[in-house]
Amino acid sequence: MFVGIDLHKNHHTAVFLTGFKQKLGELKFDNKTTVFPELMKEVKKYAKNGKGIIYGLEDTGGYGRRLAVYLVEQKQIVKEVNPALPNAVRKANPIVQKSDSWDAECVAHVLVDKLESLPDANPIDHLWVIGQLVTVRTALAHTHTVLLNQLHVQLSHHYPSYKKFFSELDGKTALTFFEQFPAPHHLADLSVQELREFLQKPSNYACSLKSAQKIVDLVQQDGCTKRNYQEDRDFIIQSHVRQLKNCKKEMEDIEKRLAELMKATGMKLESMHGIELVTAVSFVAEIGAIERFISAGKLARFAGIAPVVKGSADNHKHYKCKQGNRGLHELFYRLACRQIGVKKGSKEPNNPYYYEYYQRKLVAGKTKRQAIICIMRKLVDVIYAMMKNKTEYVKPIVLTKQAG
Repeated sequence: MFVGIDLHKNHHTAVFLTGFKQKLGELKFDNKTTVFPELMKEVKKYAKNGKGIIYGLEDTGGYGRRLAVYLVEQKQIVKEVNPALPNAVRKANPIVQKSDSWDAECVAHVLVDKLESLPDANPIDHLWVIGQLVTVRTALAHTHTVLLNQLHVQLSHHYPSYKKFFSELDGKTALTFFEQFPAPHHLADLSVQELREFLQKPSNYACSLKSAQKIVDLVQQDGCTKRNYQEDRDFIIQSHVRQLKNCKKEMEDIEKRLAELMKATGMKLESMHGIELVTAVSFVAEIGAIERFISAGKLARFAGIAPVVKGSADNHKHYKCKQGNRGLHELFYRLACRQIGVKKGSKEPNNPYYYEYYQRKLVAGKTKRQAIICIMRKLVDVIYAMMKNKTEYVKPIVLTKQAG
């Protein structure tokens, strides 16, 4: 018997189907662990004569996680259903319906038709926490970018030459300076030596007298920028600086936790060039338990990297897949670009193997985008093996052709 479940924040709806897609019944129940036994009790009413029971859930990491954890702990067979699959079933009907009951039935239809290809739900707490922390950090990084852009706008009115003051606007030295001196008139009674002494600590004692003199000279060249409501304008800049500091502090705290959690997985993704901590945990968050995928090919399809075959009769062509997990697809794309890049100050490639492979694909007639996708597919194999076997990355040896 197949149990498709439509998941919501406060309640879920389950529909029971036979292997011939005959509807046996349905149940609406609250999203509470104390209520979940009622679902299993109701299911057993229909699963007579030793029938096996298979549950299908779309969202095992969000609203459906609590139910997925409960069912797995009860030794039930639970499949994770890609939301695109029941959506395709819904659209395939002559009259497109939309209700909790019908959505649950669509999930059950997918269970019947694609049971062998669906991954098992594996709601591991360790990996789930990593995913949640990555989500929080991503939101903070977005907020940080918005605040930084807003600070640029505000400072352009107060300090026209502000970009020449510091190498990084969100660096500790710059933020300390603009919080203390949000507008030029705050520097009026400050000598160059006093400014240098003020910037010594935030700059780790790297600020020279020459740097302080440069700031003072630029401020004088810009002229007076003081206007009406200056106090309010100063407050806006100081508010942006305080929020940026808090954002950076929160991201640093999250990254410390992620470093410990990543270490506990035993995976060594950071041993590969182009993968630092944030990228490594992002891979883990998007992929989850690597055991869900029986092969690297399955992971490639999940990421939307494997090509799609379209055609009829003897005419078939391979096309780029525009579906799959786009977040994971983007991670592989960026990683591929880093492999074929060159080191600063030289033309030495970051990864000679992939650089040479990329050049061969271009010579073979591939576009740059197609060549990068080919590298992405190779990287899927690498990441899959590193996560499954928990091994370090070993850079392939590229044999240079001998002249003569």
